[in-house]
Amino acid sequence: MGVDGRLRAVVGLAQAMAAACTPRDSVRAAARGARLAMDGSFAAISAWERERGRLRVLVNEGERRDGEEEFPEDESYPVHDFPEITEFLHERWVGGGGPHAWVDSAVGDRPGRRGEVLRRRGRGTCVVAPIVLSGRAWGELYVARDEGMADFDEDDAEFATVLAAVIAAGLAQSDRLEEARRLAFTDPLTGLANRRAVDMRLDEALEEHRRSGAEVVVSLVVCDLNGLKKVNDTLGHAMGDRLLERFGSVLSLCGAMLPGALVARLGGDEFCLVSVGPSADEVVRVTEEVCLRAAELELGEGVACGVASTGDPIGPVKSSRRLFRLADAAQYKAKAARSAKPVVAGRDTAVVRLADAEPGGPGERRRFRGRA
Repeated sequence: MGVDGRLRAVVGLAQAMAAACTPRDSVRAAARGARLAMDGSFAAISAWERERGRLRVLVNEGERRDGEEEFPEDESYPVHDFPEITEFLHERWVGGGGPHAWVDSAVGDRPGRRGEVLRRRGRGTCVVAPIVLSGRAWGELYVARDEGMADFDEDDAEFATVLAAVIAAGLAQSDRLEEARRLAFTDPLTGLANRRAVDMRLDEALEEHRRSGAEVVVSLVVCDLNGLKKVNDTLGHAMGDRLLERFGSVLSLCGAMLPGALVARLGGDEFCLVSVGPSADEVVRVTEEVCLRAAELELGEGVACGVASTGDPIGPVKSSRRLFRLADAAQYKAKAARSAKPVVAGRDTAVVRLADAEPGGPGERRRFRGRA
């Protein structure tokens, strides 16, 4: 590949990473772009996990051998088996040099196990380039060629160094975008999802519910903490925040009993749980556990919970607003009765009527979200 071809390959790699929607897509685009740019048969990107002292493989791209998965669950290697990532920082970079790629071969005599790994997997040569983010070694780019293909040389190492720098810039941008996405859908106090994330999940879930002919059960639990204002007024807002965080942990723990459930803070003292798939009975059982655990917290006065599920006789649910209105009404009734257990729309027949009724007048504080 000539100079023009390599320039096009660099641009293509950068564009593919910029178009990636998730960190996984970003590292896959990086590995594929580097493999094509280097005329390699295989490429991998690994991250250096300092706390574990290991290089963890994030993606394997190209002609994979037995045991090599595209996105491995836990393929990692002790750094002392491949020490160059740590050594180059201390011996080269600190001495004034920059990160630079190097070439290994199946018949080479460099220290470490790369030659052995190349032989075992039927590859003849590889080039390894450190990926540096914010002045620190983040991981490595690895590109290999099968036996019988031309060996990599120093020119290839120089080019791999450039590719690693482009990949580093792409990963930094991906990290920033992922953090922005996380903040956009996360409650900053509790770390749970926020209302925006709930609305998106409910819309997706109800579309799945409609496509399945109502076979997929969608459930919404709305929780209102009791006694938060009293805690704020008597013990201070720091203790009130602690109560919110503690209940958020309780709801998260219980929500984990429902596969794929989304746990969120709607705002103030209101929380919710969205479940897609598990039966209404399972959701009610988990909500009862939430009530029990909330009552045992050292702060607050328990929680009022309302449940609305398409698995119960609540009529057609055409929108998330309808499910919210029913769950709100059930929660309102639980709070008014100071119930130690959840109130369930459809099982408590008064809830559906309450959700459909107009507010009673000027003194009525009842407000439910949306209309059907």
